[in-house]
Amino acid sequence: MRRKRTSESERARQIVAQETARIIVNHGVRDYQIAKQKAIVRLGFLDRGSLPGNAEIETAVAEHLQIFGGDSHQDHLRLMRVAALSAMVLLSSFTPRLVGPVLVGTANENSAVNLHLFADSSEDVAMELSELGVNYRPYENRLKSRRGQAENYAGFHFHHSNSPIEATVFPVDGIRQAPMSPIDGRPMKRVDADTVQQLLKHD
Repeated sequence: MRRKRTSESERARQIVAQETARIIVNHGVRDYQIAKQKAIVRLGFLDRGSLPGNAEIETAVAEHLQIFGGDSHQDHLRLMRVAALSAMVLLSSFTPRLVGPVLVGTANENSAVNLHLFADSSEDVAMELSELGVNYRPYENRLKSRRGQAENYAGFHFHHSNSPIEATVFPVDGIRQAPMSPIDGRPMKRVDADTVQQLLKHD
């Protein structure tokens, strides 16, 4: 009986993860928690013990894109990686690093290219963007450090090579330790422009 209940719980988690992935991809909901709640309401699942974690949802998103995205997903992912590389070259003085869905391959048409920049101040980045003639919109990004403390970081949203870019600015020494990923709680994976170029060679 216990094994059957465990199996039912695992199946429920899988169903919720799949529905959450569908909502994320098809409806442009980028917040995993919001998408999960929408999936629960739609499915009528009230047992919170059956809820999948963010890592399970990310896996489901990747599977959904692989099954339903096909070549169009791969083409779109490549275009976004090309845009990421171009933006990284443009902002090379801030030692840019690519993070997030475009890096791991779960980006869809509602995703942005996520970059981490490193500067003495966010004003330096704003000045550079202005000098380059880039129209940008500032934002704040709240991220957790390794010690579990959350901090606000300035960022800039702009478009480049027909793709939305979200560039979050860290102190210069922030390159040593990546913030925690909201997906799995581990340090975010960051890669430099050379690594993005290598990814494009294999796309």
